[in-house]
Order: sequence, then structure tokens, then C-alpha cells
Amino acid sequence: MIGQCLCTSVQFEVHGKLPNLYQCHCSLCRRQSGAASNAATIIPLDQFSWTAGESHIHVWRKPSGLSSHFCRECGSPVPNALSSDSSLMWIPVGLLDGVESEVVAHLCCDSKADWDNSLDVGARCFPEMPDDLREFAFFLKGGQQLNRI
Repeated sequence: MIGQCLCTSVQFEVHGKLPNLYQCHCSLCRRQSGAASNAATIIPLDQFSWTAGESHIHVWRKPSGLSSHFCRECGSPVPNALSSDSSLMWIPVGLLDGVESEVVAHLCCDSKADWDNSLDVGARCFPEMPDDLREFAFFLKGGQQLNRI
């Protein structure tokens, strides 16, 4: 599956079947996306490759250590290795065409915008960000149910 930013400067490929998706409703994701949430998934690093434009990626880091990776030309958020586990890649799925996966989880539901009434009835709602992102990535692939979040 091929993905690209708005101006096509940054391009990448996801190899293999795309896992299910999640939407995060925290204030950082709302500000990054300009919407009620962002839609993303997490894949193993070995299922990801850059095909163009890595030099166009800019990273902005908050004092907390959280970061935002985006195309310096058009501002689109772009994939990046998770800081807590560099063997996993965060993929903003709005950059992909032909996605057939479904949203199975909503994160940070306790901090969603007051005006946001978009939570899917069929998706699982988590009050916060999962502590174990490796376990969460397994959940997105259709693996075990998470009981510790």
C-alpha cells in the first residue's frame, strides 16, 4: 500500500496487510489534525519503507518529549517510529489510499472535545493512551483483547 503527504514530497510504502485503525481524541492529536481526532494505525518497522522525501520531514518536539513529524512543504503529519518502541511505526492513515481496515478503538476518550459526538458504537473506547503500545499493536491486528487499559 502506498502513502504520500498532501504535496507528494514524502512517500512511503506499507508492506503486508494493514492492521485495524484507531482514532485518538487527545488535545495534541486534535491540534495536529485540526479535527476531532486523528486516524492511525501501528505497524512493525519491517513492514514500512520510505520511497521518497525523508529529507522533507521536520520534527517538532515538546518539552515533554512528545513529537510531531510532518512534511516541511505541506505540513501533513507523516509516519514516524514510536518513541517508546522504535520497532513500531505510527502511520496516519489519511495519507493512504484504498484502506479497507476499520476503526476498532478510540483512545483518550476522557479528553475528547466537548463538541465531539463521533465515537463509533462498535469500536472500543479507552479513557487514556495504552501503556503498552506493543500489546495495543497486537490488538489492532485482531489479537487478544486488552484488559489492562
